[in-house]
Amino acid sequence: MSNKYYLQSKFKSTGTAYLFYFLFGLHYAYLDKWGLQILYWFTLGGLGLWALIDLFTMSDKVNNYNRVISRQLESIEKRERDDDFNRQMLLAKQMK
Repeated sequence: MSNKYYLQSKFKSTGTAYLFYFLFGLHYAYLDKWGLQILYWFTLGGLGLWALIDLFTMSDKVNNYNRVISRQLESIEKRERDDDFNRQMLLAKQMK
């Protein structure tokens, strides 16, 4: 159950990603992609080209990150529903 709440807290905001992008160039770190973040710093944002592309693709990056978390949450919720259903069926069989 706690894993579910942890995952819900991991959702990211596009606005916050842009804030990190403009203020610190930390948008990849915000999305838990530290390898890309270090490469971004070493190349100075791909000499500006990578930074320019990121400016227009930031919402897609955040949506992709959130989509992975949503799929994990759906899997957990499905497992919880299946467990609940099986528990109810077991109780119904025991009551007969």
